[in-house]
Amino acid sequence: MNWEKRIGKLRKKFGEKNIEAVLITNPANIFYLSGFTGSAGFIFAAPEKAYLITDFRYEEQAEKEISLQIFDLVICSTKIIDRIKDLVESENIKRLGIEAKHMTVDFYNELNEKLSRCSLIPVTGIVEELRTVKDEEEIDRIKKAAQIADSAFDYIIKFIKPGLKEIEVAAEIEYFMRRNGASKASFDIIAASGERSALPHGTAGERKLGNGNLLLMDFGAVYKGYCSDITRTVVIGKASEKQRKVYDIVFEAQNRALETAAVNMTCSELDGLARSVIAEYGMGDKFGHSLGHGVGIEVHEAPAVSKNSREVLSPGMVITIEPGIYIKGWGGVRIEDMVLVTEKGLQVLTFSTKELLEI
Repeated sequence: MNWEKRIGKLRKKFGEKNIEAVLITNPANIFYLSGFTGSAGFIFAAPEKAYLITDFRYEEQAEKEISLQIFDLVICSTKIIDRIKDLVESENIKRLGIEAKHMTVDFYNELNEKLSRCSLIPVTGIVEELRTVKDEEEIDRIKKAAQIADSAFDYIIKFIKPGLKEIEVAAEIEYFMRRNGASKASFDIIAASGERSALPHGTAGERKLGNGNLLLMDFGAVYKGYCSDITRTVVIGKASEKQRKVYDIVFEAQNRALETAAVNMTCSELDGLARSVIAEYGMGDKFGHSLGHGVGIEVHEAPAVSKNSREVLSPGMVITIEPGIYIKGWGGVRIEDMVLVTEKGLQVLTFSTKELLEI
């Protein structure tokens, strides 16, 4: 990863945000800018220097993960906030950008008290804006994470059988992904069956799979710090006419979005492509979430592919397309793929079959 280039892009935003330096506290942004994966640390980026601030527990790890040509490594033996104060004062910073959404009230109050001569300026999104468009190395990692998830789906459909608990299905998916290169799952795996499949985020429970049940599975892998995200819905046993009808509507909605999307289209326009299909069948009120979201270091990141989003599709973005229909007391269907935005449209990154499987 080109850490120097990323820090340079961050500094270019100082003028736009009317700040002189920035304190990065979001772990995902710290990883993006430096490669550091420790759970305790901050980045202080000044006009000429960048500092990675952590404590003794992560000293050796930081030395291995970050570029010491780009970052000064600061190991705190006292309170980390006191070291931040020393650095801000040594750099003579009067306007410090902070990530307000990733800072506790207590930490903010103490920092504000310590830096009495410095204004704290909320600049949430300053790094996330850089992360929306991926570089080639990021895309390669995301593709590998997607490949692991695809392989997990191919595996799990051979494992599933009536009588298994949802939690057993989820555990088997995660175990497979970890055995095949994932450091962990991207999020708590969703395996929701029967009427529980109507819960868009129905994490796996004790319910047993029964004949005729829909089974909605939403999962992803983390590979070298980057996530994947895929959803497939299958039927345990023979699919009913209604299950096939609902599935076909969702499939058609996703296809319209995949085939029609174009660079410079707004995310709200893309959302509308799929949403209009479901509405045409009289089920618009059964699709209550956004069409998709960005994927990268975090499984949910910018851009938001929603009906209210004015963000524009740009080459290098990686997003999901995941329409769904959810009927309380009956069940739900969702189909989700990850796609890369290119000059020619959307390139699908997940390849698991979208045929309605009867297992």
